[in-house]
Amino acid sequence: MKTVYLAGKITGDEGYREKFAAAARELELAGFVVCNPAMLPYPGFEYDQYLRMSAAMLEECEAVCFLPDWVQSNGARLEYAMAIDAGKEIFYYREWIVGRS
Repeated sequence: MKTVYLAGKITGDEGYREKFAAAARELELAGFVVCNPAMLPYPGFEYDQYLRMSAAMLEECEAVCFLPDWVQSNGARLEYAMAIDAGKEIFYYREWIVGRS
């Protein structure tokens, strides 16, 4: 099974947990092992700590799936650069889900 990190907007999005959970469910149904940063406890850590924890999750995954709102997130844009630098497989949730139907 392929491991995938889920990236998207969290800060400022009150519904982020549900949005990430729904995407994670779809990816898991397709056979992925999903690392979901929305599962990290909140509150409890500083922003920089969340970035470091998320970076560690991303580093251990084979691929990164970007939710539609990822470009609105400073953290997700940083994760995009990290994924490119690391040569990770990148795909976009909206395109992926449409391709499944």
